[in-house]
Amino acid sequence: MESRAFAKPIYLKDGTLVREITNVEEAIDFLMKWPENKRDILHDATMRTCIMAHDGLKPVKVARDALRAFAVKKDILEKEPAVRPWMIKPNSGGRAHA
Repeated sequence: MESRAFAKPIYLKDGTLVREITNVEEAIDFLMKWPENKRDILHDATMRTCIMAHDGLKPVKVARDALRAFAVKKDILEKEPAVRPWMIKPNSGGRAHA
């Protein structure tokens, strides 16, 4: 089975914290937690793309690109150099790392 890890993480603003998204599963988790009242056609398309990448129907790069485009449109993309390790919200069960 092909790895679902992103070649390079994406950093997303999540309230006052920054989340490091490193793979398709984390992208889906982030999108599932997106407030329902803020979901739109872009959210739906991004979610579908990530699910298809998870199922092996689309390349992981396409899912990463879709999530990045979503983040740009929603103004939640954080530039990597601005991220400090103490600002990153760790994923459940794991440590944060830059």
